[in-house]
Amino acid sequence: MLSSVKIEPQGQADACVIWLHGLGDSGDGFAPIVPVLQLPENHKVRFIFPHAPVQPVTLNQGQRMRSWYDIKSMDPDNRADEAGVIESVAAVEQLVDAQITAGISPERIVLAGFSQGGVVSLHLATRAKHRFAGVMALSTYMCQPGKLAAEHSGNNLNTPILMHHGKFDDVVPMSAAITAKDTLTDLNYQVEWQTFDMAHSVCEPQIQQISRWLVKQLSL
Repeated sequence: MLSSVKIEPQGQADACVIWLHGLGDSGDGFAPIVPVLQLPENHKVRFIFPHAPVQPVTLNQGQRMRSWYDIKSMDPDNRADEAGVIESVAAVEQLVDAQITAGISPERIVLAGFSQGGVVSLHLATRAKHRFAGVMALSTYMCQPGKLAAEHSGNNLNTPILMHHGKFDDVVPMSAAITAKDTLTDLNYQVEWQTFDMAHSVCEPQIQQISRWLVKQLSL
């Protein structure tokens, strides 16, 4: 089971957000966003911020860092190592199953991810056996978009997918994010797309949108 940072609500949790970080970060990187979201005080949402495993990243001269998969090329179609993505999807599925065992319905679980974490979240959600409350794909792209039509389960066709991207992102090209969005919408997934005046990061107006979206999807 992946080690994680967990932030519990004041009372018994009845919903969960599993939020995956980007390359070289850790679960600690996004954990401080919880109070900034300013969710209702009586919310019952558990936040889980898993740590990706430490492994060599080819594009970074083989340097070992937290990574959900290897990056061997900047070619958008081959940027995400598919085998590594699938391995991370299986690890995150264990976290999902643990929450279901703990009594939280999958329809009360949100999958979220930034950059690499968004790639894994999209891959999991589109192929999942469960229907989730929502998916947040932030500053990200898709692993092998050409395979989605043949591989998607369809269980989350009606699940809201929030996609955000920075207009000045020099890490994940806007074109790669748009390809992911178009691939999803062509298959009738419910995508809400927004861009912000930011680089490969998160900004205050975006956090406000995320907060409102979580309140809506989890009926807080």
